[in-house]
Amino acid sequence: YLKISKLALAFAIIHSKPPGKSCKEYTEHLAKTVSEQDFGWKSKVEVLEAEVLRLRQELLLIKICPRFCLENDASAETLLDQECINPMSYSSQLEDSGCDVSNDYAFDSLGIASDFHQSEHVDTSKCWLERVPPFNLCCNSKEESLTAPVQFLQHLLEIRKLSEGGILQADFTELENDSFTVFNSVSQLLDGLTIFYNSPKFPVSNFLTEAVCVLISLITDTKLSNHVLKKCFKKLEEFKKNLIQIILRNSNVNRFQALHAVSHTLVLLGRNNILRNSLISFLLSEVRQFAEQLLQAHQIQAMYDITQYENIFLLCMILEQLLQNETEESNISSSDYDGEEKIKFLKNLDQIILHLSDEFPLFSLYLWRVSVLLNSAQIQ
Repeated sequence: YLKISKLALAFAIIHSKPPGKSCKEYTEHLAKTVSEQDFGWKSKVEVLEAEVLRLRQELLLIKICPRFCLENDASAETLLDQECINPMSYSSQLEDSGCDVSNDYAFDSLGIASDFHQSEHVDTSKCWLERVPPFNLCCNSKEESLTAPVQFLQHLLEIRKLSEGGILQADFTELENDSFTVFNSVSQLLDGLTIFYNSPKFPVSNFLTEAVCVLISLITDTKLSNHVLKKCFKKLEEFKKNLIQIILRNSNVNRFQALHAVSHTLVLLGRNNILRNSLISFLLSEVRQFAEQLLQAHQIQAMYDITQYENIFLLCMILEQLLQNETEESNISSSDYDGEEKIKFLKNLDQIILHLSDEFPLFSLYLWRVSVLLNSAQIQ
């Protein structure tokens, strides 16, 4: 049947071929026309799927809090519109080599760290519902593709704050009944942030700053994080792995400020007790593997990846900060982290440090500092 169908199609193409065109040219033209039609249908399907998700988000919010209604006032300006009219003023830090990170913290220059801390002291009974950007079905840019999930998650956080203050009554058990909407919203946000971190554009818009703040607020909120982590734990794990690989593989000349932004996001994710241990395991694994590769290259006098060597220090700094935070918290001691990666990391560490200390003293020092933090409970 398939052979007969192909033969019939071939005859149809030959008979309908316009004069002046070969059968091959005409076939290629038809194939291109069909593929363009397929692409058009795919675009329409994507738009319709986005609209379905938006409606599900709106329905879920109304189920959680019947008094809640989305603010779609045409007079409300979106954050993206504000970016076009009045962009934030940033220093021209990434116009040179990118090596000058002498300011307090490179990520603070993007506004994310400071915004996150300031958000803890803002009166949440006002403003969020009014300034959330409405969903746009014609979005093309990276920022606009994040509009729907950011809007939905912002509303969730706002309802949570208002219900905590007794202003609204909300039933968050509804989140258990609609795992699809929550998972897809968080997934869209994580995918959008991954795309941005892979090819960041500076200055960073207010909207991307807001997206990071929403993500961090969501997973640190005591009530919402449990619902979100149940459904999105694997996606968050994948997101952390992607950020680590972005740090390791980035070889751009002007990369250091962008990598500091990624590293600071990882540190903020590591503030969550559930995400922290797995993040420490991922970091220990990458640092250990690089140390073993570097030792092997050093012993046989082979070339090693200088870019990874430069970038590995950021992973060491993240690891050190997470372990320090873990030790300083009263309810968690470093002895609680006793995973398989810790055992692997410490197994031959003394020998690695001994062989690398002359040629790579700074890296050896970082390895030693991490080992001290891992063993701090025994040392004390």
